[in-house]
Amino acid sequence: MSGIDRGFIDALPKAELHLHIEGTLEPELKLELAERNGVDIGQSSIEDVRASYEFTDLTSFLAVYYPAMEVLRTEDDFRDLALAYLRRAAADGVVRAEIFFDPQAHTSRGVPFATVIDGLWSAVQEAPSLGVDAALILCFLRDMSAQSAMETLEASLPYRDRIVGVGLDSDERGNPPEKFAAVFARAKEVGYRLTMHCDIDQVGSIENIGTVLHEIGVERIDHGTNILEDPALVAEAVERGIGFTCCPVSNSFVTADMKGAEILALSRAGAKVSIASDDPAYFGGYVGDNIEALAAAQELTREDVVRLARDSIEISWADDAAKARWLARIDELAG
Repeated sequence: MSGIDRGFIDALPKAELHLHIEGTLEPELKLELAERNGVDIGQSSIEDVRASYEFTDLTSFLAVYYPAMEVLRTEDDFRDLALAYLRRAAADGVVRAEIFFDPQAHTSRGVPFATVIDGLWSAVQEAPSLGVDAALILCFLRDMSAQSAMETLEASLPYRDRIVGVGLDSDERGNPPEKFAAVFARAKEVGYRLTMHCDIDQVGSIENIGTVLHEIGVERIDHGTNILEDPALVAEAVERGIGFTCCPVSNSFVTADMKGAEILALSRAGAKVSIASDDPAYFGGYVGDNIEALAAAQELTREDVVRLARDSIEISWADDAAKARWLARIDELAG
């Protein structure tokens, strides 16, 4: 077992860079919003909702995940969802939260883009009062069309000052990165930062990682530990300072294990690796829980944990002055 103290983990300033805000919909809030909006979710207790959060792989997870969003209807709903997450993140020592949101999952069911972004932005503006610097990353759903993604991108432009970057998530099967090459080229053209999911153990994982590095030109890869299958790509990622946002607890639900050995190997190879919670309401672990679980499974040293915290700050899209403050605090705590 690792001797890393949870108090030390929580004290370290850290950036959470792989967090789907829709995946923070805890059973209590889901029931509250269902009642507020008059939505019949077929569940009447917290235990019923929790029991519905069951899945065995990525596909079965998504089959639970998207229907749960039906309770999100109003600007206040999105604000309350994000604020609940930010309070929990602050308790884990998160000082920078770059929050994924999926507008197509809402506009496709009649919720206007403006409702989603205005609600989330309200929470982002309140985040500093909680000690968190927050930002929004718009993610396209890869199992929808490239045309839909481009339309969503264009719809985001009036809110350009509220969105730091774009990503790509949902079901990777049959939806390779090149499907969205033109969308990401346009996003880069208008000044968005770029990240993209390369999920664990997918058909063509290593080819997709090569594509996002060489053709899409991302700055970060979400998940992505299959890169270890190609040492040349690992070396390239290290040289270019590519960030990896890894989620050990969620990995253990949708694959055979948490990929802890791979995460540690990637970090010790010199890659910039951060730890995040993905969809914590469904996987049962926020960022501190993820670091603690990884530390125990892989017997991380204090230096390993400090490196992960430093990397999370360094690969965040926060401004340089803020990064310098947080890194200085990490150095103080590391002794």
